[in-house]
Amino acid sequence: MPTVTFQTSGKAIEVDKDANLLRTSIRYEGAVPFKCGGGLCGTCRVQIVDGHENLSKVMKKEIDRLGQERIDHGYRLACQTFVTGDITVSWGEEDVNRLNKIAQRRINAAQ
Repeated sequence: MPTVTFQTSGKAIEVDKDANLLRTSIRYEGAVPFKCGGGLCGTCRVQIVDGHENLSKVMKKEIDRLGQERIDHGYRLACQTFVTGDITVSWGEEDVNRLNKIAQRRINAAQ
């Protein structure tokens, strides 16, 4: 079974192959920040520290929300990412209020 290591929160969890990264974090309290869970807001942005090759392909929503430059630097949206092998992820301790405002605007615009 693949292991997901949440470097920022200090948790490591064994998961089934093809597990969704955000759902894994929610289920096992990995602490990845999120607002919508559907690729609209971008708040579940994580950086893949190790194991890039053990992830699903980058989705269009990720390119739209993150931009190609961030993806090239190892960033992914946890809600759009599926795990096929061992990975390590981290995320910044950014201003949560700012992320929440961005998320709410994007969610409202999509409705």
